[in-house]
Amino acid sequence: MNNNNSSNHSLGASGNHELTLAVRDYECDLQGVVNNSVYMNYLEHARHEYLKSRGVDFAEVTASGIHLVVVKAELEYRASLTSGDDFSVRTRVEQEGRLKFVFLQEILRDQDQSLMLIARITTTALNERGRPFYPEKLVEKFI
Repeated sequence: MNNNNSSNHSLGASGNHELTLAVRDYECDLQGVVNNSVYMNYLEHARHEYLKSRGVDFAEVTASGIHLVVVKAELEYRASLTSGDDFSVRTRVEQEGRLKFVFLQEILRDQDQSLMLIARITTTALNERGRPFYPEKLVEKFI
């Protein structure tokens, strides 16, 4: 069993990325399933790992005055993960308009490849004044 150590690999030139994790007991609610809010943590971790796999360090980007922020999160829960489940988060990115980037993500249970969640996370970059802008050199790395 994976102890939530990041084990990831790129899925090829299509821009896809996959991160494998495991559900920890404390992430489950009284019903014995992963609490809905925990899925946001899984998705965020996978987005950061996606960026890192493309040479983008989230902390360095922030320190340089570029703030990558979520402006909209759409999650469709299909089924529930339970304690001990191994699962994968698949991530790809598309540009939407001039200033937005959409992370299209799926969570699949490894045991049977069941689709547990579909997410569409819309993000943008803000400059030091808090205004949206297009950081071209950064975007080239992950789009």
